[in-house]
Amino acid sequence: MEEAPTTPPRKAKPLMSRLMRLSIKVVDRVTDATRRADGTLNRFALSLLDPRVPAISSPCRGVASRDVILDGALRLRARLFHPATTSKSTAPLPVIVFFHGGGFAYLSAASPAYDAACRRIARYASAAVLSVDYRRAPEHRFPAPYDDGIAALRFLDDPKNHPTPLDVSRSFVAGDSAGGNIAHHVARRYASDVASFRNIRVAGLIAIQPFFGGEERTPSELRLDGAAPIVSIDRTDWMWRAFLPPGCDRTHEGANFASPAAAAGLDSQAFPPVLLVIGGFDPLQDWQRRYGEMLKSMGKDVRVVEYPDAIHAFYVFPGFDNARDFMIRIAKFVAESASGRSSS
Repeated sequence: MEEAPTTPPRKAKPLMSRLMRLSIKVVDRVTDATRRADGTLNRFALSLLDPRVPAISSPCRGVASRDVILDGALRLRARLFHPATTSKSTAPLPVIVFFHGGGFAYLSAASPAYDAACRRIARYASAAVLSVDYRRAPEHRFPAPYDDGIAALRFLDDPKNHPTPLDVSRSFVAGDSAGGNIAHHVARRYASDVASFRNIRVAGLIAIQPFFGGEERTPSELRLDGAAPIVSIDRTDWMWRAFLPPGCDRTHEGANFASPAAAAGLDSQAFPPVLLVIGGFDPLQDWQRRYGEMLKSMGKDVRVVEYPDAIHAFYVFPGFDNARDFMIRIAKFVAESASGRSSS
């Protein structure tokens, strides 16, 4: 007697409200709809779907912001967020140099989600946040955003560039998704050439669900493909093709953190302590764990925070319970790393 065919088990899906699930599904559809067959993006449609919000010079929810030019020749800009000060709080602020997510191709420092996220980070961490509007793929491929990140550090290294009292000797690099990838490469480039910086010192790296990859399909990518929102194999493959140099595969240093070409700076004592954030419903989690394990094997200070129920980019959605907890952890990491104390 023939056995009845078994139905494959349904993939687990993250818990969230219907409204949140619908909103994220719309984001996914928009992302896919703006990709053209020739590998370009419909930037006009994106400008309508992701309108830039203006900087606000007067404090909004305790944080003011303004746009600054990092490099006029490159038309490279950033948005500087700083908590409102009182007459009793005039001490210079630590600085978090932030790189937004979006697969190297989407979103900006002025996107509503990232404007709000950076405002929350500045408020919780009592720090200035310099959100870099780096050049995006496919118009600007590897290594453009890494170069832009170093340009941001050099901007901060010159005291004439920031009239707001900033303590650049207590600087951090941070980012989520593709921004986490950029933050890592900026940190190692800084560490490999630290002698060329006179004032800035990078005290920590906040890698929020960083976007790394390789030719292998990891178990988490296969298990969560089609079940988890925002990240899918089809989307990430397109993003790597848009970002990496033409003809390169995902063994390239831009994707693969273990590539020999990506080793410079990792052995330096100037490579900073790392706060690594991983979500249980992020298809990229296996790459992120391997990244943390590689750094630990090199003797680096890596503090891993895992949220079992978190999707990719969970923290930009305040409706998720873990979003506030993560803001508190950022504040603790900044306070302890800036003061030279180790975190438990």
